Amino acid sequence: MASKEAIVTVRLVRSFEHRNFKPVVYQNVDLNQTVKDFMEFVKNDIPSRSGLPLPFRNYKYDKMKIIHQAHGAKTNELIVSLEDDDKLILKDNATLKAAGIGHETEVAFFCNEDYEKYRADPKTVW
Repeated sequence: MASKEAIVTVRLVRSFEHRNFKPVVYQNVDLNQTVKDFMEFVKNDIPSRSGLPLPFRNYKYDKMKIIHQAHGAKTNELIVSLEDDDKLILKDNATLKAAGIGHETEVAFFCNEDYEKYRADPKTVW
């Protein structure tokens, strides 16, 4: 595997309050592409994934945040940490590599509007 390619797990977050998410693994991800290009690729890929329930396939994902990097500490949050947004939320024009994405990184992909509501009142519904 070339050093510029990686396996990246994308956690599709449908609901923060209900802790509703599905992981999707992408192999041979080019780390030199921009975050925006990778998000477009994932948005175009998920509607055709037969293993994903329909609510995940047609959701309005628009933001990515690093959850976990290989050999790094994991958060105790089940969905996504609410801390370090300035470092962990990916900037659209940065390359994946410059944004901190490496081999075996896990990122959350979610609707930023939902995330902001959850940040303001982080309650879960069981």
